[in-house]
Amino acid sequence: MPLSWNEIKSRALIFSQEWQQETSENAEAKSFWDSFFNVFGIFRRRVATFEKPVKKGDNKTGFIDLLWKGVILVEHKSKGKNLDKAFQQAIDYFPGLKEHELPKYILVSDFARFKLYDLDTEETTEFELKNLVNYVHLFGFMAGYEKRTYKDSDPVNIQAAELMGKLHDRLEEVGYTGHNLEVYLVRLLFCLFADDTGIFDKGIFWEYLDLHSKPDGSDLAMHLSSIFQVLNTPKNKRLSNLDENLAQFPYVNGKLFEETLAIAQFDSKMRSMLLQACALDWGKISPAIFGSMFQAVMNPNQRRNFGAHYTSEKNIQKVIKPLFLDDLYVEFEKAKGDRNKLEQLHLKVANLQFLDPACGCGNFLIITYRELRDLEILILLELNKNGQLVTDISSIIKVDVDQFFGIECDEFAVRIAEVAMWLIDHQMNLKVSQQFGQYFVRLPLKKAAQIIHGNALRIDWVDALLTPPNPPLVRGVGRVNFIFGNPPFVGKQMQNLQQKKDMELVFSGVKNAGVLDYVTAWYIKAAQFIQNTNIRCAFVSTNSISQGEQVGILWQELYTKYHVKIHFAHRTFSWSNEAKGNAAVHCVIIGFGLQNIENKRLFDYIDIKGEATERKVTNINSYVTEGNDLVILKRNKPLSNVPNIIFGSMPNDGGNFLFTEAEKDEFLKHEPEAEKFFKKFLSAKEFLNNEKRYCLWLIDIQPHELKKLKNISQRVENVKNLRLESKRESTQKLANFPTLFGENRQPNSDYIIFPLLTSENRKYIPIDLLDKNQIVGNSCSCIPNATLYLFGILTSQMHMTWVKYVCGRLESRFRYSNTIVYNNYPFPENITDKQKEKVENCAQIVLDTRSKYPDSNLAELYDPLTMPPDLVKVHRNLDKSVDLCYRSQPFVNELNRIEYLFNLYESLNTPLLKSEKKQRQK
Repeated sequence: MPLSWNEIKSRALIFSQEWQQETSENAEAKSFWDSFFNVFGIFRRRVATFEKPVKKGDNKTGFIDLLWKGVILVEHKSKGKNLDKAFQQAIDYFPGLKEHELPKYILVSDFARFKLYDLDTEETTEFELKNLVNYVHLFGFMAGYEKRTYKDSDPVNIQAAELMGKLHDRLEEVGYTGHNLEVYLVRLLFCLFADDTGIFDKGIFWEYLDLHSKPDGSDLAMHLSSIFQVLNTPKNKRLSNLDENLAQFPYVNGKLFEETLAIAQFDSKMRSMLLQACALDWGKISPAIFGSMFQAVMNPNQRRNFGAHYTSEKNIQKVIKPLFLDDLYVEFEKAKGDRNKLEQLHLKVANLQFLDPACGCGNFLIITYRELRDLEILILLELNKNGQLVTDISSIIKVDVDQFFGIECDEFAVRIAEVAMWLIDHQMNLKVSQQFGQYFVRLPLKKAAQIIHGNALRIDWVDALLTPPNPPLVRGVGRVNFIFGNPPFVGKQMQNLQQKKDMELVFSGVKNAGVLDYVTAWYIKAAQFIQNTNIRCAFVSTNSISQGEQVGILWQELYTKYHVKIHFAHRTFSWSNEAKGNAAVHCVIIGFGLQNIENKRLFDYIDIKGEATERKVTNINSYVTEGNDLVILKRNKPLSNVPNIIFGSMPNDGGNFLFTEAEKDEFLKHEPEAEKFFKKFLSAKEFLNNEKRYCLWLIDIQPHELKKLKNISQRVENVKNLRLESKRESTQKLANFPTLFGENRQPNSDYIIFPLLTSENRKYIPIDLLDKNQIVGNSCSCIPNATLYLFGILTSQMHMTWVKYVCGRLESRFRYSNTIVYNNYPFPENITDKQKEKVENCAQIVLDTRSKYPDSNLAELYDPLTMPPDLVKVHRNLDKSVDLCYRSQPFVNELNRIEYLFNLYESLNTPLLKSEKKQRQK
């Protein structure tokens, strides 16, 4: 167990005083360095070797004065010698050392002077022996007090995960698999971390394995089993004749080493892997990051891109700060100077409980625990700022890991999360030790985070959290205060059979729930759990839950059945990290509860990869914009007084009626009389890319004509047979009309054509005005009796803003829906003839400008990279004319537009709802 800083400083003072008096040339270096190591409570002979022979770069043999493998190299010179030369001599030894033996520090000395080189930071500090007590903090790494910084993509995290992945693979290859393998690796993870951070005396795990196991690895598993058994045995119950090298390991408990596992088997290569892992500085490894990486490398399918499998701390902070942490810090600032308030806040923080119902390796729990411990330290420093002596630091630390709960379906992730919570607890205990000058460690482990292994969508959360050793949890009272996390994003098309069954269970009785993303099930489970409580929740989610048809289905349920109110939200931002090949996901964060709080917080992103700007709002709706709670449901008729929109015609012909231009020409060579029955056919592909395709349009064909045209007759016969062979009764009935498209919706007037799917990258959806003789296919919608004015409105920025928020998505592409998007769109009301004429003129100019580029198709004209400048300009003019139909005040941004449109939608929709209600009552 590491010494306290007070004890270390006391020993440093005695050491410097004793050795200042030793000035003779015969001063013994070994005694000097044995005494120096003792300052930090380290028995030098256990960890460091004197006069280690190595081959230098010139192939000559040299002797390192003192080497602690992987930690520090000491070069000692006679009094008054050049210390810079001594440093260069130390560097010359590096070629003869194995990689895991290379030190992180070099220390050179001549008894009277010290010069310490930090090879990671490239910092150098020089001081005299008499001033050692003032510089002793620089040697905290020797006693387990080294300050750490953690980075999401720190090479140490990655290297450690890769090494453990290789060891995992090799153990699996030799037949050590399943539960045994998972628990075994987690135990090794704990021991590696403990060896570098003061849970064990520094380096004893590495030293024991290195010195006591055979080079061929044949007895390594036996030694590890012995260590595991000792770690699970209280000191007063250990054998009296236990090997002293094993006896030095502490009693850990925590049930981590309780289970008896099958004995593994190692070879020389596996032993080398484990020793390489021991050589890493595990004190630099972040439990929040490493856990997810560790889990990922166990899965060969994930290993190539395992950097993608953790939630970065920055994104976790976006959840926990507005959920609870910001409020706690506001309370702390107000409590400063008031001892009673500080003590009340301390007690409050120590009694908060947190649940992550999709916790994975525990990232959210780990970061939250660290933040609570940091706040606790600040509270304690404030309480003790008058210099009051804290005699027993353990008596005033109240925040503990048993305040945290998780649910996770992957057992390996459960085990990692449990251990990671102990690891972050120990790191915070070291921080407490540094702040208060007393060594603080929680051994044996008496408390643990409760991570439940199970499917969060299939278990009752209350029942799960009632299992021992939890305190009583009563539904309606709620021991849990906050629920948060990052549940899995799985779109409806990517859900496997098990996930679809989960969704059916959670959304039982909810219409059209099959279109929802998997993440939405956690919203329903959380809403059920928090009924009659003050619990607050926040989840990271794919932004699809705040767009399109999903909004109406999910939020209608949350609003009407569970009475949820949104408290804060991060609007769409890019959720990604630096892993190669990791595609960014567009996410939102939504915080909610049952209370209608004041000062709701809305975070917006001008650049979705940038930083958020925050504003206080009175209410946040389900589309994560400011405005009243609303959901936009499917509507069969337009909200405004505009023509209906309909789907295009569906051939249902097995391809018999459809032709490319070459196929049409070939067909007419044999049957030229058929030419009058060919019409241009437009699916979304042909429309956007200006490709030529044709169809046989036989709606007006006479019987004698059909009988005469043998090739057409054959195609009609093929269609009839195809439909008769269908398993669907409705398709079989269509066989009675084999000359017609399966669904004929072709307008009898000119129309506006709308592709159902279009790229989200386009500023405007390409639409057009077409004549009735061009047959529109079912991958498009069309609006009969269309006008230039209607065309102008629908190709404006106002309408596109509505599309972005309200339409559904296929992957990330816009999926334009008649019932959700068009029928609910609030067209301008009470416009003047002058305003209408202005829109029509601008719309015509847009069409005229397009016609200047006959060799470019609509996909090219509306590609953001290739859109002609003059077309951009005329669209902007059209946008302005449409904006003026809504109001005279300019719209400053997209958010401004959508909030206006939602308000207008509400004002138009409310009277209609009242009217419909009255009609139903009648």
